[in-house]
Amino acid sequence: MTATPVTIALSKGRIFEETVPLLAAAGIEVTEDVEKSRKLIFDTNQPDVRVVLVRASDVPVYVQYGGADLGVSGLDSLIEHGGQGLYLPLDLQIAKCRVSVAVRNGFDYERAVKQGARLRIATKYPEIARNFFAKKGVHVDMVKLYGSMELAPLTGMADAIVDLVSTGNTLKANDLVEVEPIMDISSRLVVNQASLKLKQAPLRHIIDAFTAAVAAKNNG
Repeated sequence: MTATPVTIALSKGRIFEETVPLLAAAGIEVTEDVEKSRKLIFDTNQPDVRVVLVRASDVPVYVQYGGADLGVSGLDSLIEHGGQGLYLPLDLQIAKCRVSVAVRNGFDYERAVKQGARLRIATKYPEIARNFFAKKGVHVDMVKLYGSMELAPLTGMADAIVDLVSTGNTLKANDLVEVEPIMDISSRLVVNQASLKLKQAPLRHIIDAFTAAVAAKNNG
């Protein structure tokens, strides 16, 4: 491995799995099973490329501050981060889902909104939620949570949650209902702007390969 390898930041789970074919299009394969390993830094079949695994919400931070040269991040994480210092060349159109408002079954959300009630919203996406309700003219108090979002309305801690929804099965299992979609989400390629100048050739190769792979998938 060279002194300054290209470092790609990814998060475990759906984003990693759906990025693997894009990496393959760029001739990059992770040489270990990341799901079975406790490691956070992985070699690839390319001696000058490595992959680091971080929390999904931390991908933009690692790329911004040079801990990684590029990464794959959901639009939700990018909005919460603010996107400072990042070059966003491509919507990869993977890990698609949506951010929505959900409430416990039986809660009259429409009536509460119409009557101008002050709603308490539990979310790990306060920026998205605040902007959404501000545009609707609804007064809200934010409760920042990092997990088990569904518990908040069930325990009376919040009137509603703003969270990612894919199939809706988790909401259903916890007797919650989706009442209002906020925005569609997909994952973006994010690149450190300084890295793009210092490692232009290898990064351009990856960006071009990803772009071609996304185009081929759309045309297929």
